[in-house]
Amino acid sequence: QAQLVESGGGLVQAGGSLRLSCVGSGRTFTSYTMGWFRQAPEKEREFVAAITWGGVTYYADSVKGRFAVSRDNAENMVYLQMNSLRPEDTAVYYCAAQRNLYGSRLRERANYDSWGQGTQVTVSS
Repeated sequence: QAQLVESGGGLVQAGGSLRLSCVGSGRTFTSYTMGWFRQAPEKEREFVAAITWGGVTYYADSVKGRFAVSRDNAENMVYLQMNSLRPEDTAVYYCAAQRNLYGSRLRERANYDSWGQGTQVTVSS
């Protein structure tokens, strides 16, 4: 499994922005899809966004138009730019990786075999 480490979380007011980063190590990430998931207290971990090796992006409806996922393959980095944040975006955000994952399957957390430890994002009203 790959090792993934997230950073960039914090406390922000509603309407503000944060940029999360995730760095991978332990293997090459050629052909890997990178995903972002989040888990709020007492809720299940949910899909937020994903980006394939080729740069195709996918978003949950709740973040579409506000969040943007990107990656730097040379640096094994993936980013999540979060704008117009809302209190309901408060959660622990996780980075995930899986090789050759495409289509609807990349929205399902069970299909990823590598996860980071998570970074807390708190949006105050």
